[in-house]
Amino acid sequence: MITVRSAALAALLFGLILATPVLAGFDRDLIGKFTDRMVDTHGFDREKLQNTLAGAELRQDILDLIARPAEGKPWHEYRQIFLDSARIDRGVDFWNSNAKSLEVAADRYGVPPEIIVAILGVETRYGGYKGRHRVLDALATLAFAYPKRSTFFTKELEQFLLLTREEGMDPAEPIGSYAGAMGTPQFMPSSFRSYAVDFDGDGKRDIWSDAKDTVGSVANYFQRHGWRRGEPIVAAAQVDGDLYQRVVNKGRKPQMNLADLKAAGVKIDKHWDDGLPATLMELDGVEGPEHWVGLYNFYVITRYNHSVLYALAVYQLSQEIAAERQRRASLLGQAN
Repeated sequence: MITVRSAALAALLFGLILATPVLAGFDRDLIGKFTDRMVDTHGFDREKLQNTLAGAELRQDILDLIARPAEGKPWHEYRQIFLDSARIDRGVDFWNSNAKSLEVAADRYGVPPEIIVAILGVETRYGGYKGRHRVLDALATLAFAYPKRSTFFTKELEQFLLLTREEGMDPAEPIGSYAGAMGTPQFMPSSFRSYAVDFDGDGKRDIWSDAKDTVGSVANYFQRHGWRRGEPIVAAAQVDGDLYQRVVNKGRKPQMNLADLKAAGVKIDKHWDDGLPATLMELDGVEGPEHWVGLYNFYVITRYNHSVLYALAVYQLSQEIAAERQRRASLLGQAN
């Protein structure tokens, strides 16, 4: 028999479920464990945290996007996404508008201006497109409804809530990528907390609207990941014979040096020290395989995004921007 009391309790529970949209489609057990950890480890108020998570929305479009990343394309298609005239022209404009900050960052951190500019061009077209998803929705969706990467994104959700508390931000407001990356340089929350800097000294780390902080933060990220001042990055290569097959595509981080690659029949049109750490990559070009030799600084670029396609696109865009900037400067000099 259903008593009045049991019916009232059932109605109450049903109402709570309806009032807690975060439970719909998410793994409740993961949410419960996450909430406990945030309260016990970081001193979050349980009720406020539950209300924050209750405002998160499971987004199927985010699950669809992460299942087909651009890095899944062959190199010749991937390259076309980022090496276009508009992105090159805007890169020159960004460089010219922020030349002083880029110069200071290059001097302080050792990272060339064109690399910093190219990163911002690949990531968000220099801040023109910073994403369309609420970071809270993206991280909650991937933490609590995407088992394949749940551990990683749960940690990023933790970092996100910590940084919004530290920076005095409403967790429901920041907008970013489908993976939860934020601002002009598309830092994940853990990267923001570790590498974002107040480069202009105004007391804030603003990678959303402050170009100086953005430039300094990217340069700091690379230095902290081991960027080697003045060392080369990558070069096109040719291969002879079959020995190169033993050393090709052995990973992003160099495990050999240039001398080892040369002994395997790999040639580059550069006079670099044979002792430099190097790795050989084979990519799908328009007319067949392309071969590239990446040095340690190339590996550092892949620390920003763990893809050799990404790193090579950044490098090639950086060279196009630098060349176009020099071309404009030459034309201006001739005109004067």
